[in-house]
Amino acid sequence: MTVRRDFQESGRCRSDLLIGREEALTAAREQLSRGGSVLLHGPAGIGKSTVLRTLAAEYGESARTVLRCSATESESHLPFLALADLLGLALDEVSGQLPVAQRVALESALTGRGESTLQRDGLALRLAVLSTLRALAAKGPVLVVADDLQWLDTASTELLGFAARRLTDTPVRMVFAGRTDGQEYDRYLRASTPETLAVRVNPLTRDQVATLLERKGYDLPRSTVREIHRTSAGNPLYALELGRALAENPTPLRPGEPLPVPTSLRALVLSRLEMLSDDARRTLLVVSAGARPTLALLHAAGRDNAEAETAQAAALGLLATEPEGPAVRFAHPLVSAALYAEASAQERRAAHAALSTAASDPIERARHLALATDGTDPDVAARLAEAAALARDRGAPTVASSLGLLAARYTPAGGVPNADEHRLRAAEDAITAGELDLARDIARQVLARSVEPEDRVRAWIIVIDTAGHAMTEVDAVFPQALADAGDDPRLLALIHYQLAWRALLVEGDFAECRAEAARSAELAARGGDRHTELMSLSFQAQTETLMGHPDAPATIRRALKEPQDPQVTVHHNGIGSARFRWLIMSDQLPEARATITTLLREVRRRGSVESEVHFLRGLAETELRCGHCGRALDLARESLRLARDTGIGEVASAMLAALAEASGGDVDKALALARESVEHAEENGDLIYLSRAQAALGYARLVAGDAPGAVQSLRRARELEHDLGVDDPARGRWQGDLAEALVRVGELGEAQEVIDVSRAHALRLGRESVLAVLDRAEALVRAARGEHEAAVAQLTSAQDRLGKLGYGLEEARAALALAELRTGPPRPGLTPAPTSYDEAARLFRRSRALPWLRRVDAATVPTPAPQPLVSQPQAVTALDGLAAMERQVAALVMEGATNREIAGRLFISVKTVEATLTRVYRKLGIRSRVDIVRLAAGHHTG
Repeated sequence: MTVRRDFQESGRCRSDLLIGREEALTAAREQLSRGGSVLLHGPAGIGKSTVLRTLAAEYGESARTVLRCSATESESHLPFLALADLLGLALDEVSGQLPVAQRVALESALTGRGESTLQRDGLALRLAVLSTLRALAAKGPVLVVADDLQWLDTASTELLGFAARRLTDTPVRMVFAGRTDGQEYDRYLRASTPETLAVRVNPLTRDQVATLLERKGYDLPRSTVREIHRTSAGNPLYALELGRALAENPTPLRPGEPLPVPTSLRALVLSRLEMLSDDARRTLLVVSAGARPTLALLHAAGRDNAEAETAQAAALGLLATEPEGPAVRFAHPLVSAALYAEASAQERRAAHAALSTAASDPIERARHLALATDGTDPDVAARLAEAAALARDRGAPTVASSLGLLAARYTPAGGVPNADEHRLRAAEDAITAGELDLARDIARQVLARSVEPEDRVRAWIIVIDTAGHAMTEVDAVFPQALADAGDDPRLLALIHYQLAWRALLVEGDFAECRAEAARSAELAARGGDRHTELMSLSFQAQTETLMGHPDAPATIRRALKEPQDPQVTVHHNGIGSARFRWLIMSDQLPEARATITTLLREVRRRGSVESEVHFLRGLAETELRCGHCGRALDLARESLRLARDTGIGEVASAMLAALAEASGGDVDKALALARESVEHAEENGDLIYLSRAQAALGYARLVAGDAPGAVQSLRRARELEHDLGVDDPARGRWQGDLAEALVRVGELGEAQEVIDVSRAHALRLGRESVLAVLDRAEALVRAARGEHEAAVAQLTSAQDRLGKLGYGLEEARAALALAELRTGPPRPGLTPAPTSYDEAARLFRRSRALPWLRRVDAATVPTPAPQPLVSQPQAVTALDGLAAMERQVAALVMEGATNREIAGRLFISVKTVEATLTRVYRKLGIRSRVDIVRLAAGHHTG
């Protein structure tokens, strides 16, 4: 596609818009730092020019001469024009050094005053360009910067390529950018040096598009950002133009309305559309209006010549030429959006009318029927409500929400159910889908016009729900909601359920939380609302479980009585979740895993994003307890990605990801995530997760070897749980870590006190794994006091019990403590017996507890000889010399990760991993993955 210059990226570098370009910039910088050249390529508007200008600004400062050109389509037919841009100002400086024939030919070509041509003066011109660049390079480094290579005139391309192929061993670097729309970039390489690195500038992710729009000041709902990302296909220029059009639109989009496509973007495709016949254009409009158009669907919709008309569109580049399967696909989503936006309302309705009978799916038929209807219609509204229910049952809450909003739009005044009821159900579906901004906006619209108590209370509940853990932001809502509820027990039950959450999250008062949950259950039972009664009983049971309250088992049994509500059973705050929490705190790990796995499978089927985030965390926590650290890390990262994508449960997911990283991944990442969760919990006033975040930070500090920092964080976790009234040590499981950290800083008395207090609670509640961990910690206290034999016996017993309970990581930690105790502290020149650590190493490898395994390796690596072939400081310096991406890949290689595992963990391709490893080998002067490990350990790699 041709991008018009009136909305191309500006000439100056916008570093604030360099989003999602880290990989491309890193690869390009490394190539340039080696003296090589770079070709940036990708489709129009993808950000090549922005990256090009960034590199030119960075490396232009170190170059004595910078030669620039930027070609345009309208001037691409003019010979030597690009060369004139590049060399015109520099020619006077070196012209005296050129042979006369070369100088005359070059001046004639660049000024246009002669009749120089490639055919007549080809050799002289070629040699003249080469001589000019060599003469400039003799005075200092030269940087050649050329944008839009696709418009470079043929003569300039030929001359530049001739010189480039002969500029080896000269300080001339080239940074080029060229457009590729699914085509190869090889044709551009003929203008550059033979060793040029081709770097593709890729589309942005949805999160990156959201960040880009936010930095531009476009405050848009998540659902709109998602649609912008879909329509732009991650192209930053298109995304910005769509965002600007929406930001300038005085009225928000109505359900079913397409994104407004600005004139600047429509121009990219409308010129091609003008080349279509009227019938072909109408066929493409049907394709644009359909959800999954096929040739069969087009025939059913009355487009009898669909094959020929779509073939014509494909020849013009409007449709994909190699469709995957029977679907008819546009070459770019923007083509579809522009085509639909350009059509008249009557043309759109005709297309939807045809599809309302042709589509086989009832949801699609209902949607097309609505979009083909002008004005309100109770029958259409009813069809849409039925379709929304079907979408909800299929696990497509986003679709259900949009259909519900359409139902509200087509509901006439006085309709039953009324329009606000459809809107509220759509808002509740939006919450299920994780579209919190959309749900909140819908609720506020209802509150602005409704006087019905039930509608208003439902809307208030939606506002509260969308606040998540930041409930202090909606404190003013509760008095208004209670006033609207009056004395209706059903409505009051809904509010007191939310008040229970407020007591927990804001006040940190478990007792008050339990009382409010019980009151909500009682009110719901009185009002005949079984759903709310079960939710309240489940919440009461979870609270009692975390408190270590003796009534927890009885409350769980009450919540499990019939009749049950399937929605409550699989809800993240329902009885299934309460039962899982009871199981995992009671050391019933296999049953806990089976329970949470079933719950996760069901909520994924239903499309409940918030529950999915929650249950992913639960499964990650279970795997961590079992010592499956690699699996736990993958699940925790997945939960965190989803939480950040939707804005749901970010604090909790960051906290759990910190624990997983510290156990099986990157300790530095663990520390960063734990600090993030602490900071956000403090900002939200979320005392519940603040205590758990502090515990995660303490654990990460302990793994990192920062015992004083671990003591500080874990003491804070202890204070918070004491203030909250949490007595069950199985809730946070930080007690053993605190005792161990206290031993390491010499606070043996406080360590023993932590153990004694925690043991009393664990004995009362029957927390066997906690008791074993406390025994492990107490053995460390005894060892520090010189009670060697008693410590060894206690550690041996603790390891055996933890293994039988299935706590793989805790078992391995006990084995490590036992090995350290048996070998004693390391002394210079004396290596501890490796066999003492064999069992710990085996258990940590089985758990894939990489940070802990590194600790074992460090304990068993011999002290280097006085004159080693490669010393440890030299090895560290060598690794520090790597770029950020190279260091990350090298670190994962040292952990034993495969290329595919590295790609998955760093979110890059396997091909990128392979290329990065090649650079690592070259920089370090080594030949294999094994050499990386040896070099990092300070061994000879020759």
